[in-house]
Amino acid sequence: MNRIWQMTLLIVGILFLDQFSKGAIQSSFKLGETLTVIPGFFNLTYVKNPGVAFGMGSEFPDVIRMILFKILPVIACFWFVYLIWDSRKKSYMLCLAYSMIFAGAVGNLIDRISLDYVVDMFDFYYKGWHFAAFNVADASISVAAGIYIIDYFLTEVRGNKKSAQA
Repeated sequence: MNRIWQMTLLIVGILFLDQFSKGAIQSSFKLGETLTVIPGFFNLTYVKNPGVAFGMGSEFPDVIRMILFKILPVIACFWFVYLIWDSRKKSYMLCLAYSMIFAGAVGNLIDRISLDYVVDMFDFYYKGWHFAAFNVADASISVAAGIYIIDYFLTEVRGNKKSAQA
């Protein structure tokens, strides 16, 4: 199976898991309701996030939120389709990272366009400190960022080995 089909299946899988989990939370929880999964560490909590990471930008005027949270992400998605296509024969890790970022961006964009906010549900915490609630799309983007960084350093190491041998 060629790489584009692999990445397409991955993207569809992430989108399905993201939208399914968001729908399950919305239909099973009231806003703000929490279910303890691992006491002292992890809850499922239904959160509406009208902003971006950590709720930043939620207080922006509607026109600014539309530009920043709906129009620019659509443009970015087209850019990531290009990056996926361009990297398909160059680097598996890069293609994987771009695909995961694209899937996460589309997952959150679906929410922003249809609901005007993003549904978050994963709440990790320790004592009184809570990490920002997030969803499958956010996790996909975060894991992709890690893959991208690893690919960058592996590429640098390979490049340094080649230049040292020359």
